[in-house]
Parts: sequence; structure tokens; C-alpha cells
Amino acid sequence: MFETIKGRLTRSTALKASAVAGIAVAALATGVPAVISNSYADAVVVQAPQVPSFANVVDAVSPAVVSVRVESRVNPASAEEDDSFGLGRGFDDLPDDHPLKKFFKQFGQQPNGKGMQGEQQKPNADKGRLRPVAQGSGFFISEDGYLVTNNHVVSDGAAFVVVLNDGTELDAKLIGKDPRTDLAVLKVNDKRKFTYVKWADDEKVRVGDWVVAVGNPFGLGGTVTAGIISARGRDIGSGPYDDYLQVDAAVNKGNSGGPTFNLSGEVVGINTAIFSPSGGSVGIAFAIPSTTAKDVVADLIKTGSVSRGWLGVQIQPVSKDIAESLGLSEAAGALVVSPQEGSPGQKAGIKNGDVVTAVNGEPIKDPRDLARRIGAMAPGKKVEVAIWRNGKSQSVTVDLGTLPAEQKASADGNNQPQAEPQQPASEKALTDLGLTVGPSDDGKGVAITGVDPDSDAADKGVKEGEKITSVNNQDVANAQDIAKVLTQAKKDGRTRALFQIQSDNGSRFVALPLSNQG
Repeated sequence: MFETIKGRLTRSTALKASAVAGIAVAALATGVPAVISNSYADAVVVQAPQVPSFANVVDAVSPAVVSVRVESRVNPASAEEDDSFGLGRGFDDLPDDHPLKKFFKQFGQQPNGKGMQGEQQKPNADKGRLRPVAQGSGFFISEDGYLVTNNHVVSDGAAFVVVLNDGTELDAKLIGKDPRTDLAVLKVNDKRKFTYVKWADDEKVRVGDWVVAVGNPFGLGGTVTAGIISARGRDIGSGPYDDYLQVDAAVNKGNSGGPTFNLSGEVVGINTAIFSPSGGSVGIAFAIPSTTAKDVVADLIKTGSVSRGWLGVQIQPVSKDIAESLGLSEAAGALVVSPQEGSPGQKAGIKNGDVVTAVNGEPIKDPRDLARRIGAMAPGKKVEVAIWRNGKSQSVTVDLGTLPAEQKASADGNNQPQAEPQQPASEKALTDLGLTVGPSDDGKGVAITGVDPDSDAADKGVKEGEKITSVNNQDVANAQDIAKVLTQAKKDGRTRALFQIQSDNGSRFVALPLSNQG
């Protein structure tokens, strides 16, 4: 019995010793207590608000967005120009596996005017091969293949290739283009039905709304960027119809003509220009609003061109000084510098010095606003034009004409080159104005023979050699006429007078102060 108990104690003691020894070995090997039971940690999971994804929008609209490759004709080089590549030998002397030779064979043309097999081309058989000269973006607006892009993308093209989202290349033809709004329409003739997108009502787009730009920057293929609407109604100096949306989505070379979408997949604008000191995106891009594009595109599809209403008056902004000189309560509207001979505006009785304040009851903010409103109307339409004349408001009815193809609307009459100085015939100083005047050579108006460089007139750009044709819309022929009008203006409580200045290059209005007039 003892032996048995002893044996059991011995075995128990041995097992305990063995376990302790094992733990000791583990501790010695690792330097830390051994973990007896296994335990595994879970993967990291962060509970955070989910940011909205643009993936659903991109999936839906991407098939409708295309790359537009523009090709133009390039005359083949003559045989004498074989060495223009700086190789020191003719093109035919190059080995068949030479990279340059392979490059030209891809286009079916050799620099010496021979075909791929070396045959000499027939004279005038081909007035130059088509070569890619530009690449931009575009998007389908109908299932039968009409697509929109920028005019500046296609303007130099002789042929156009549309590259679909899946890489398919299709030929397209130019339906029409409108340089004034920088829009163009192409048409792909194919039996398939294309995925297309629709226009948004950009009047509902607010500054701060999310937008997604899709296009082909740098020829990389379909690329998506996102941002917000940064501003509305931007004037970037590209023409009288400027009314751009500003977005901060990354837009680069090759994005031109591509769409900017809202989160419903509707086109709110067409990417057209960027502001960039470096040439790359700095977060300031400009898009043609969809409401502008929609009407222009409809006209291009229908007739291939755009007909715009025409008032036929040269206009300039109403500054605060000009408003004070005319008795206007605010600096708004468009000041008529001169109506064109035979224009609808002249026929309706609009005169130089009038301020157009409203069209069909809608207030006019500035010359650009007037140009856009009139241009958006159909030729032949009757419009009611409110004008400010001689301190009173009145209305005239105008039958709009058709804007001539070569006509360029002017929203600012101040950017006129100045005439060369003329030798004065006689001089009389209007010292308070800083002007010296004399009789004009043609008997019309008063010649400016000198300008005090420290005067308000000089600050406003009045130059020696120009003429004063009217003051406060009253014709003047000499210095006495000017003084008479200024005296009356002071009696009427005016602090400024409106001078019409004529140069060899046009006419403009300048408001000069009367505070120092005696």
C-alpha cells in the first residue's frame, strides 16, 4: 500500500515538476511569461459617418461621355525633305524595323510622299493625309448619335473620330458650330442606340452643390473628378455672352467639351476653360450653363447655325460717376454710345446717351446682360425697351433684326485705341476740367488740344487729339457751348457731367466732376 501511494506521489510530483520546467523553459526562451491559451484579435472596424459616393452617377453617365479626336490634313513632305528628320540619309535607307519607319507606316504614309509599299502617289490624289491635331471630350444627347462638344475643339478639323467608353472608334460629321458660345454638335451615323444624358435646369443649381466632371484629360481616357459649384455668372472676357459656372473639380487639357453633372446624372454645364498660371488645374474651371447650351444646341441641330436678335447699338457700362451725371439712382443698365446706321435700335428712336434700363419689363444689369438677353431672342421679335433719357424714363418698341455674321457685340466702349495728337487750331482753357479745347477740323464737336495729366479727365483716359461731341447729351460746337451746359447741370444739382468723346476709332462716354466748376 505504501509503495503504491508512494508511487502515485512520485508520479504526481514528477508531472508537476515537468510542467514547471516547461514554463521555465518558455520564459527563458522568450523573456516573457508564456501564453497558455490561444487568443485572436478582430480586424479593425471604424464606425464613422459614410461620405456620399459618386460611383452610381459615374456608372450611369460614363457610357454617354466620349473622347473626340480631331484630324486635319497635312501635306506630305517632298522627296527633297527626306533628311528633315536630322538622320543624315533618306527615309528609304532606314532599316525596316526602325521606330521612325514603323511610326509612319502606321499612318500609311512615308515622309517622301510614297505609300506603304513605296509607290509614288498620283498628283493631287490626296491633298495631304489626315493627322490628329486636337483631342477633347463630348457627350451624347440623343440615342441616335448627336453629341455636344466645344467649338474650339473641332474648329480646325477636317474629320472627326469619336471614341466610346469601351474603346470603339466611330467616324462623326460636323452638324454645326457657334463660336460665340464655343459650342459645336457632331453626329455619329450608326445603327446602335447610344446611351445619352439630358440637360439639367441650371437655374436650380446652387453655389456649393456637388458636381462631377467626366472627360478625357491629357488623352488618358475616361477620367472622373468631383468638386462643387464655386460661383455663377462668371465673365471671363471671352465675349459678350459670357455667363459661366465656376467649378473647382479638376479640369485639364482634353476635358474641353466634356460634361459636368449633378448628382442626378444631368448635365449642368459644359467644361470650356480654366484659369491657370501653370497650365494645369488649380481648381478654377468654367462651364457653359446648360440653359445656354440647350437652346444653342437645338438651333445647331435644326439649322446648323444660330440666329440671334440684334438691337444694333454700341454700348458701355454705367459707372457710378456716369449714373450721377445722368440723374440715375443706381449704376445699372447699358449706356448707348451710338446706334448703328439703319439698325433696329436707330429705327426705333434710340439715341446716343440713352441708358437701356429694361427689356420687356426685366431690369438690365449691365451691357453684358443686355447683349445676352437680346441675343437669346429670335430675329423679328417685337420687344419693349425701357430707356432713361433727359432725366426721365420712357419706352420704345423695337423690331429686332438678325445679328450679322461678322457683327461683334461690344459690351465696353472704353477699350478704344487712341488717336494721334493733333496740332490745335486755337486754344481756350477750361482749367477746372483740366482740358484745353479748340475748333475741330471738320466743324463737328470741339477738339481737345491739351489734357492736364493731374486732372480727372486724364484719369478717365481722355487724350489730346480726341473730340468732345456732346455734353449731357447736348451737341457742342465750341467752349462756350460746353460752359453753358455745365452751368445748367450745376443749377439742376448735378455733381458730374457726361462727356461724349470721339476718336478715330470710335466713341465713348466719360463722366467728369462739376464740384469745382464756377
